[in-house]
Amino acid sequence: MVRVRFAPSPTGSLQLGNALTAVANRGFADRRDGLLLLRIDDTDITRAAAGSEASILEDLDWLGIRFEEGPVRQSERVDSHRAAAGRLRSAGHAYEDEGAIRFRGERRPTLLRPDGSATYQLASVVDDLELGVTHVIRGKDHLGNTRLHRALATALGGEPPEFDHHGLIVGEDGKKLSKRHGASSLAELRAEGIPPEAVRAYLTELGLPRGDVRFDPARLRRLAIEAIAALPDEELASRVESPLEFVPALRGARDLREAREIMRSLSTPEAADLDEAARPTLERFRELRSRSNGRLDAGGARSLVRELKAVGGNLRALRLALTGRERGPELWAILTALSRDETLRRVDAAL
Repeated sequence: MVRVRFAPSPTGSLQLGNALTAVANRGFADRRDGLLLLRIDDTDITRAAAGSEASILEDLDWLGIRFEEGPVRQSERVDSHRAAAGRLRSAGHAYEDEGAIRFRGERRPTLLRPDGSATYQLASVVDDLELGVTHVIRGKDHLGNTRLHRALATALGGEPPEFDHHGLIVGEDGKKLSKRHGASSLAELRAEGIPPEAVRAYLTELGLPRGDVRFDPARLRRLAIEAIAALPDEELASRVESPLEFVPALRGARDLREAREIMRSLSTPEAADLDEAARPTLERFRELRSRSNGRLDAGGARSLVRELKAVGGNLRALRLALTGRERGPELWAILTALSRDETLRRVDAAL
């Protein structure tokens, strides 16, 4: 059976590039009826950040990445790593140097530190072998490790997994995407209101790029709009904690953060400062809206807006009266979101 692994280090919320690796491994396993193992590569305690594992699990859940096994923590497999280092020494493939265990070869990399903890190089190979990983799909920044990992696996008497390295997501400067390029972690994108469906779709589009790809925030934003438009009414209302009747007005939002702002403008509008010139439009609107009982559907709301336009109505003033804001969703959508009585109450207050 195909067994792949996603093995992040616990250094904080997943970066978009790490998420690309997670999506690629999940897709690879799904296409081959395989499974995905989550492994936490926490051998370097100096880089581990408090709460990082919980953040990683939250990120994967948010992104919809499931895993069949794990999380397996490398820090809990110390005995296996030390035993492997001992076998390498016994076979003449490793030697002790100032308390550390090093692998014989051109690079002479450290396998065990003087304190007995395994380095990434040894722990990764041992865990891949013992956990039955058949394919390793990771970023090309690990390409330089592959030759060593194959040699270590062979020296341990195992069959190395197949390796595949994808290109990295980079910023405009061509360097690996990081905080200096703006929102690049899943936590930051989540805080900006980007729906997880948009992030997953963006990463799926990238697939397994052979070369580096420049991060395209404009494309991600377009996918965010499409994702919001595709959400069921109940789901969209739930995500922004909005009444269900506001959903038509939320559909044009560019992200969930903007959708929440629209919801707030509809539920608790700011006081509008209108001049006397707005009165004819508001009075005409009040007359038209009073004729219709209950809520307006989209067709009725559009028809009412057309009537106001036909007589040169000040639609900006009407928007201000209803929401307290000059910008927002289309006016017809606002009219469908608000009940007749609430609409008339706000207009009367403005008048």
